[in-house]
Amino acid sequence: MNKKVSVIGAGSMGTAVSALLAKNGHNVCMWSFLKEEVEMINTFREQKEKLPGVILPETVKCTNNLAESLKDAELVVFVIPSQTIRNNAREIAKLVKGNEVFACFSKGLEEGTGKRMTQVITEEIDGAIAVAMSGPCHAEELGKGVPSAYVAACNDIKYAQYCQDMFMSKGFRIYTNPDLIGVELGGAVKNVIALCAGISDGLGYGDNTKAALMTRGLTEMTRLGVALGAQKQTFAGLAGIGDLIVTCTSMHSRNRRAGILIGQGKSLKDTLAEVKMVVEGVTTTKATYELAKAMNISMPITTEAYKILFEGKNARNAVTDLMMREKKHEIEEVFESPLW
Repeated sequence: MNKKVSVIGAGSMGTAVSALLAKNGHNVCMWSFLKEEVEMINTFREQKEKLPGVILPETVKCTNNLAESLKDAELVVFVIPSQTIRNNAREIAKLVKGNEVFACFSKGLEEGTGKRMTQVITEEIDGAIAVAMSGPCHAEELGKGVPSAYVAACNDIKYAQYCQDMFMSKGFRIYTNPDLIGVELGGAVKNVIALCAGISDGLGYGDNTKAALMTRGLTEMTRLGVALGAQKQTFAGLAGIGDLIVTCTSMHSRNRRAGILIGQGKSLKDTLAEVKMVVEGVTTTKATYELAKAMNISMPITTEAYKILFEGKNARNAVTDLMMREKKHEIEEVFESPLW
């Protein structure tokens, strides 16, 4: 099954995904708007800045010509920052035939609208079939063939299965899930919790604190997801707790690294300058906070993260306020039921 694939984005994950697809027998044309990035990849067969050590097969090429990348592609893969999806999808819409499948590895919620990435893609590309790809996987490990697992989600399961066939390999196991909302929300909101886990580390707190943040963060993710129509069990899977674990605990995680710096007292501006790569959790914190507020959904960890990032609240004070909130039951649907 040899297919032409267009990969929109030539950063770390774009490079890892391109290498994977090429090793699966497909011809890949990566796209980057940075000429120096294109030249580096085509010359050295390597993304030396963002994913050093991963050598790309000869069946991968890179271009800054979007039309060239998309020509004859059956699968288009988005691996770019979430806040750039709309503008890029708008340009892609002018160039595609309409029979392509769009697989989105980008994780986030659009600032200002709170929309998921597949929503943005289908709004901009008429008739687009969009599949969300999500789960616990860092490019640094995927590129080296470290065994990893992911989820392909689509409202029409046959397209999730199509992506399963395209991406699955001995080092990358793909599951399918029809719960598009849950898979995308899990992948987006876990970045907010990972930022908070990093802040906790930066403040010098321990494993107890991080375990509490992750567990109660999962509750927040699930609460929002169910309110938006997601299935609760999705958050107990790879795109929920799986992605949450890896992003909150690994130093490969930009969100955790950024959180550590903020917890150590650095400003958001200085933090982003030091990380030097897109920290999706920052814009997703704002989008999630605004979405939860508009829907009247209680998300206290997300709320405190928003106040730290955008209102300058002291991180230690935020932790104290979380700890000293009114008493709650853990099993909400039982103890907050009208029967009780």
